[in-house]
Amino acid sequence: MGGTFTPLRHPDFRRIWSASLLSNFGLLINGVGAGWAMTEMSGRPAQVALVQSALLLPYMLFAVPAGAISDTYDRRKVGIAMLLFAAASASVLTTTAWLGLLTPPLLLALCFLSGTANAMFAPAWQSSVSEQVPGEDLPEAVALNSVSYNIARSFGPAVGGAIVAAAGAVAAFGVTAVCYLPITLALYLWKREPDTPRLPPERIGGAILSGLRFAWHSPVVRRVIARSVLFGMAGASISALMPLIARDLMGGQAATYGILLGAFGLGAVIGALAMPFLSRLMPTEARMAGSVAVLGLAMLALSRSHSNLAAIPLLILCGACWLQPQTQCNIELQSQAPRWVSGRALASFQAAAAGGIAVGSWLWGRVAEQVGTADALGLSGFAMLACVSLSWLMRFPDHRIDTAESAPLQDPEARLAITGRSGPIAIEVEYRVDPERARAFYTAMLGVAPFRQRNGAYQWSLARDISDDHLWVERFTCPTWHDYLRQRDRMTLGEQALLQAALDETLDGTFGHVRRLLERPVGSVRWRAESRDNGLTAPLNGAWPDR
Repeated sequence: MGGTFTPLRHPDFRRIWSASLLSNFGLLINGVGAGWAMTEMSGRPAQVALVQSALLLPYMLFAVPAGAISDTYDRRKVGIAMLLFAAASASVLTTTAWLGLLTPPLLLALCFLSGTANAMFAPAWQSSVSEQVPGEDLPEAVALNSVSYNIARSFGPAVGGAIVAAAGAVAAFGVTAVCYLPITLALYLWKREPDTPRLPPERIGGAILSGLRFAWHSPVVRRVIARSVLFGMAGASISALMPLIARDLMGGQAATYGILLGAFGLGAVIGALAMPFLSRLMPTEARMAGSVAVLGLAMLALSRSHSNLAAIPLLILCGACWLQPQTQCNIELQSQAPRWVSGRALASFQAAAAGGIAVGSWLWGRVAEQVGTADALGLSGFAMLACVSLSWLMRFPDHRIDTAESAPLQDPEARLAITGRSGPIAIEVEYRVDPERARAFYTAMLGVAPFRQRNGAYQWSLARDISDDHLWVERFTCPTWHDYLRQRDRMTLGEQALLQAALDETLDGTFGHVRRLLERPVGSVRWRAESRDNGLTAPLNGAWPDR
């Protein structure tokens, strides 16, 4: 494995990474400008906090469809389109503010549009890293993308605060629009080699359902999503109320706001650098519980602080502790998500985290209107302390399943004239099991059911023949013939080990008879042989056009 900066030797990745650093600066500068503009226009805590909600709510609403699009279409083209959309939104915001036409509702609407563009761009950008560097450099490349955002988070808010203090929010919005242009050019210059999948890509609706089904039948993903939502809701007050913390608690202006945000970002960088040491020092759940507890206590102390001298070190501590559980949730998710669903799994995590923060921002803004900024921040700290219990209630597993792709299975023989869209397809698999091993076999098959379902099957069942106590039948259904072939292709080495554990409990260590049945055959074929089948555009073993 190479060094931390090894991926930068690849020209495409180096060019895109450098440009993404600048776009991350622009994204954070935009947030500073919008937050301070709302503070000047309204000053009401609920409306100031809604700026962050408007920027992050699109991640909750659109991240999963964006992940499906990134797994289905050309990621380079999707990225360019969304970046142009983001630049256009920032340009409209700049022009509106410059003409003096900006109002609180309009600011929130334009922030929502900007957040939508970034939410749609993020999965395409992050999942394209594996196409820019070889596999041996992928871990370092992913880490460098995280470093890029944390560098921007450390200095971007301070730069944004300086721009707002010197030239106003209009200048911050204009800088944001310009910062999107380099990465747009970098993606345009990237000569991406199109994929040649064996099967046609899923339709967007089907891809979204596949991603949701994978998340629902994956216990780790469910826990990541739940913990991200609760953690984001509890801690959203830090960034959502930061303009008010700077103004009301510290008695500062835009420059103070930028410095406080910069301190929080600097803490995140320190936390990222400390993660390897902390990982060796203590187990995962102990590290997460400790970070959440320290974060809650730091938020309580910050709520009673009234000077930068006390607030800056507390915010550095908050940033370092905030990063630990968020990053660990990301690691747990990526370690459990196979490549075929990686974009959608990552999008689910982003939607959960951003949705929690968006809802929490609105919640703590309303609370601040009732009890004041300091008390709202203190109550948020108590909520964060309550999140320590998640390390016991929703523990992550101590071992991880191998998500490497298993060897491709040979396509089953189909003598019936069916097409890719024919279905539903019912699959029946027979097993011969010694009655003495019935309990062990049944327990092993309970481990097979979840991966069958998260890979595309539904209506899974396991039955035992009444007249033959050695015969067991596994049955599940796939919507179409192509869905069944995809379900076979998606098996990982870890899932293959679970299936092998069940086969080890059978008499001969292998499957019995396998039936693949076309349900409702009359209604699933074309009325006339010459009718066009829109679900089939190339032979099964041919090369499907890149989308």
